[in-house]
Amino acid sequence: MTSHQPLGAYELIDRLSVRGARPAPITIYRALDFLREQALVHRIESRNAFIACVHNHETADPVVFLICEKCGAVGEAASAAVADTIRNASRAAGFSPKTPVIEISGICAHCKAA
Repeated sequence: MTSHQPLGAYELIDRLSVRGARPAPITIYRALDFLREQALVHRIESRNAFIACVHNHETADPVVFLICEKCGAVGEAASAAVADTIRNASRAAGFSPKTPVIEISGICAHCKAA
């Protein structure tokens, strides 16, 4: 995954099949599960797609995705303030978040300028 566009499992299969044999969906899903466990990719829930992780953060750290409604690009924003707020709110509620993800839709700077 080399762009800022999230890709679904079947899009990955299509891209990989250009190089040779078409991998089975279960192979792709297992690879994506492994990459998620290693915090190398994230799942964009609203798009049922995956994107490479561009930040070096802990697996349990909150991730904020900025999703452009026009071009579909996804940015990953790291914020210590957001992480602290989520940790404190979770602790106060006696809750242990597994994979805290926030998805924010809007218009990216590139599309806004165009």
